[in-house]
Amino acid sequence: MNGGDYMAFDTFDEGISLGGIRSKTEIRILICYLFTSVKQPMSKETVIDALLQKGLTNYFEASSCFDDLVKSGNLCPLADNPRLFEATANGKMISQQLENNLALTVRERAYECALALLEKERVERENKVIIEKTENGYTVKCTISGGDMELMSVSMHLADAEQARTVKKNFYKNPQLIYKVLLATMTRNKGLIVDTLEDLEGLS
Repeated sequence: MNGGDYMAFDTFDEGISLGGIRSKTEIRILICYLFTSVKQPMSKETVIDALLQKGLTNYFEASSCFDDLVKSGNLCPLADNPRLFEATANGKMISQQLENNLALTVRERAYECALALLEKERVERENKVIIEKTENGYTVKCTISGGDMELMSVSMHLADAEQARTVKKNFYKNPQLIYKVLLATMTRNKGLIVDTLEDLEGLS
């Protein structure tokens, strides 16, 4: 990384919210910080989404700075999964030496969003939703897994694509709660039903 452009407002402002980053060097530092803080490999898409969702930068700048870090050897793809990246020793050094140059609120916003996105990816990886178009509408199959074992699989018929997408979206929000609701209903376990109703009351 070149220190000469540090703190220079050398990015396009479009898509950047108040308190966002307007220096390419700061964006690179923040990306390195995310990798060292999260402590697990991430895809380029996850990192960029973490920055975009909080309005810390825009897509063009985030993508460009990510590519710069890869080219300069601060980030490297995993040998067994090139879609995922991790910080190299140089990338970790950048984070350790320069992360305090970033505002604490910026670091916290990016970190929280990255964790949320990684959790979303985990949920979608471990629990599947398949939408199939039929003559009379759509069939949605939802599968919940527990480690290596399939805990539940349920299929339902829906009238249109919008309903199918809504079911998929809500399923991914909390598949374990859906499993708990069905289990409580099917087993008529009163204690579990009470717990489930309390969980449902907490839904936004």
